[in-house]
Amino acid sequence: MLLGNLLSGAVAVLNFFLMGLTVQNALSKEEKDAKTAMKVSQLYRNLLLLAVAVLGLTLSCFNSWTTLIPLFFPRVAIAFRPLFDKKSFKR
Repeated sequence: MLLGNLLSGAVAVLNFFLMGLTVQNALSKEEKDAKTAMKVSQLYRNLLLLAVAVLGLTLSCFNSWTTLIPLFFPRVAIAFRPLFDKKSFKR
């Protein structure tokens, strides 16, 4: 269980870090180039997540659930945050 959690937790943090770097770099580009860079980055980051998920599901040293949950937890948390934190999202 621990190996799956460590692997996917590290990849989830790496994914978020790479997204931040891409956004930083995209701010200094023209709109069309920035849009392309963001799409390419998202594609590669999603492929990385998919590769780790497949790796966690196929190798017996990783528990399937402890590998998959940390990969997708940030997306779920970001999606549900506005439901629980309505004060900061009111305009």
